[in-house]
Amino acid sequence: MGGTLRFLSDVLLGPGNSQRRHNKKRKQFNTVELKVRMDCDGCELKVRNALATMKGAQSVEINRKQQKVTVKGFVEPQRVLRRAQSTGKRAELWPYVPYTNPYMAPPAYDKRAPAGHVRKVDAVMPVTAGQEERLATLFSDDNPNACSVM
Repeated sequence: MGGTLRFLSDVLLGPGNSQRRHNKKRKQFNTVELKVRMDCDGCELKVRNALATMKGAQSVEINRKQQKVTVKGFVEPQRVLRRAQSTGKRAELWPYVPYTNPYMAPPAYDKRAPAGHVRKVDAVMPVTAGQEERLATLFSDDNPNACSVM
C-alpha cells in the first residue's frame, strides 16, 4: 500500500518530491544569547541588521548597556555566533547566569558581569569523605607508611 501512495505522489508532484518532504529535518525554536562588544548606535545597527537577516530569525533584541544580544527563532547557536563575529565585533555566547542566593558564595566573581549575574562555571567534583580521610592521613604520625620528609 505504501508503494502505491509513493507512486501516485511521484506522478502528481514529480519524482523525488515525496522523499524530500519526509527527509527534511525541522529546526527547533531556540533563544540564543550572545555577548557582543558594541560602543555606539552604528555598532548596534550593524549587529542588528546582520542577525535580523538570518534565515529563521524571528526577533533580535539588543541591550547595549549589558552588551547582550538575544536572537529568537529557528536558528542554530553556532551559526548566530559566526554571523555576529562576521560583523567584526568581538562576540561570544552569553557567559553569565543569574545569581539569586545571597547565602552562598558566588561560583566565579567577574567584575564585568552585569548586576545580579555571575560567570557560568562548570561544576567541580567534590571530594568524598573517603578521599578526604586518605589525604589527611597521608602525612600523619600514626601512619607507618607516611612521608618521612615531614
